[in-house]
Amino acid sequence: MTDSLINPQDSIERQNEKLRIIAGALMQRVEQSVDAAGAAYAQFQRAALLEEEVRARTRDLERALDLLNESNARLAIANRETEAARSNLANAIETVQEGFALFNAADELVMCNSRFGMHMPDIRNQLQPGLGFAEYVRIVSSSGNLSLPECETPQIWAAQRLDRHKDASVIFNVRMSRDRWVQVSEHRTPDGGTVILQTDVTDIMRMERQERDRILDDQALLIRATLEHLRQGVCIFDQLGRLVGWNRRVGELLSIPIGRFTIGSSFETIYDQFRSEISLADDLADGEIEDWVRGTRRSGSLSFEIEHRSNRALAVFMQEMPDRGFVISFTDVTPERTAIRAISEANEMLELRVMERTLDLEDALAEAERANASKSRFVAAASHDLLQPLSAAKLYVASLDGEALDPQSHHSATMAASALQSVENILSALLDISKLDSGQANLHLSTVSLDRLLSQLRDELAPTAAAKGLDLRVLRTGADVQSDATYLRRILQNLMSNAIRYTNQGRVLVGARRLRNAVRVEVWDTGPGIAEEEQDLIFGEFQRLNATASAADGMGLGLAIVERACALLSHPLQLRSQVGRGTVFSVELPLAPRDRPQSATEMTTPESWPGDLQHRIVLLIENDKELRNALTLTMENWGLDVLPCQSEAEAQALLTDIDMAPDVIIADYQLDEGKSGLDAVTSIIQAFGPAPACIISANRSIELDLQCQERGLPLLLKPIDTDRLQRFLSGGDP
Repeated sequence: MTDSLINPQDSIERQNEKLRIIAGALMQRVEQSVDAAGAAYAQFQRAALLEEEVRARTRDLERALDLLNESNARLAIANRETEAARSNLANAIETVQEGFALFNAADELVMCNSRFGMHMPDIRNQLQPGLGFAEYVRIVSSSGNLSLPECETPQIWAAQRLDRHKDASVIFNVRMSRDRWVQVSEHRTPDGGTVILQTDVTDIMRMERQERDRILDDQALLIRATLEHLRQGVCIFDQLGRLVGWNRRVGELLSIPIGRFTIGSSFETIYDQFRSEISLADDLADGEIEDWVRGTRRSGSLSFEIEHRSNRALAVFMQEMPDRGFVISFTDVTPERTAIRAISEANEMLELRVMERTLDLEDALAEAERANASKSRFVAAASHDLLQPLSAAKLYVASLDGEALDPQSHHSATMAASALQSVENILSALLDISKLDSGQANLHLSTVSLDRLLSQLRDELAPTAAAKGLDLRVLRTGADVQSDATYLRRILQNLMSNAIRYTNQGRVLVGARRLRNAVRVEVWDTGPGIAEEEQDLIFGEFQRLNATASAADGMGLGLAIVERACALLSHPLQLRSQVGRGTVFSVELPLAPRDRPQSATEMTTPESWPGDLQHRIVLLIENDKELRNALTLTMENWGLDVLPCQSEAEAQALLTDIDMAPDVIIADYQLDEGKSGLDAVTSIIQAFGPAPACIISANRSIELDLQCQERGLPLLLKPIDTDRLQRFLSGGDP
């Protein structure tokens, strides 16, 4: 009701007047009503509430009107400020000396000043707000005032310009007609728009051109002066093969008057002036040079040598330049070539002399090798021939132990046994050194148990150490090493026996230190020590620091064998010593791979029998009479019954006659008529049944050792060690 009676467009005073009239009419109606008093009062209440609502609406309308008036006032102020700012911006960019244009994020032209496109009046009227950037680039590319290179079309230029527009910041120069230049700077705005500045840089470009021309002139003068000071002759040609520079030296080297060199002369013209006076070296064809100059076969550079008729050798180097021109340099190498020829002639003479001397040396070397081989054969043969009677002598002397001798005879027998042992040691050492020096030593690498080897050496050397009152200690180790069992035993035996020999009191300690992939065996003693200046001498042959020692104490060959054997096996050998405090020898051995087969030192005898030797039948096959008799006498003194035979045939016949199988077989390896003790043992076992057997020999080759291992036969080397022989006969490990 109220919404239809009051017009919001009326003024506040008009609306209040209408409301007062309405309120009066309502009050009059209430007073004139014939209804009950309660209904009249209700009508009055509704009229009062309506009046309060009308007043609240009136206040809201007044506040809204005030806000609207205030907003209109602020908007008017903002419009005035915007127009002022736009006017100021337009005035500002108009005052800029460069051409200015602003594109929005949609690449549409927003505004530009009058200088934008000032060098292109034919398109200036097309640069209006709303113009797209791509259309702007097309219009510029089609302008007649844009000066493009001969090889570049408006379409290519437009495509390149649009590609540059992708970058956030671009600066480049554009050449215009009438030799004018405009620098274009294009930058991206934070909201994705683009600002373009066009600056006339014609004056700067002309100054740079003038400066560049001046610099080029100065450089030309500098290059000219430089060329004149070169020892090489130089010619410079442009990309068309025309002469543009040279120096006087080139005329001197080619014997051409300098006046014949003129700017613009072709290469062919210059070349024809000296072509007939030179000869090409290095198998270079005449046509290859011209092909290179024309560019048909040019590949960077070309170098060769020429011989001038004036006996001058020239090195020629032709190098291509970046502009497709090329430079030719001529270098006089006559002294070098003369020197090379002289050196070549001297070398030929020297080669002849060296060849003659080489032939002489070869003859001397062959003679030395023959002598060395002869010495080695002699040592081997002599050692073998001496070991036979030596073994017999030792056995004869050993047989005297069971005899009732007077003290003087017993002493003489003991001294004889000691002397024979010394002879055996010397012969064995000489034989080992001969093999090591001649390169005939054969190696058999296998897994060797250090515990087993060191325990054997301890048992062997303990009596000698005890006789001197020394404490010999060998520490246990669970290491297995990779080495040659025979040579490793000899190395450690020599080191331990040397330590005992030269230590008068105290102890000798042998142990092994674990390394990453190796074991270092160390032999410590408390002897007198070795002076530093003598430490290199002790590894020589027949070198003994104690000059008063007897031959029974060794001839100074032990360490010589140790050094050679360690070098052969590639086992590093070290020595540390202090005078008065003792010496340490150490040998580094590689650890053996796991799961390897048993080595030679770990082989067991094929069969054992009771240790009682009484009346055991031993078949002895030995072709040397004296050694056969000595062995027979020795074993009979032990209570054995010996059947001595010279050959396999004699042994077969004897066993057949007595119709009895032997308990033990001992056979020499090398029998008469080329027969082998290995074959003899095999034949007898096949004919008369199995029996423990061993081979005796002076042959120390690895081949024999391997053959005995394959057949499971122990090998006793001559001179025969009676202790080892007795251990074998008792069923133990020899």
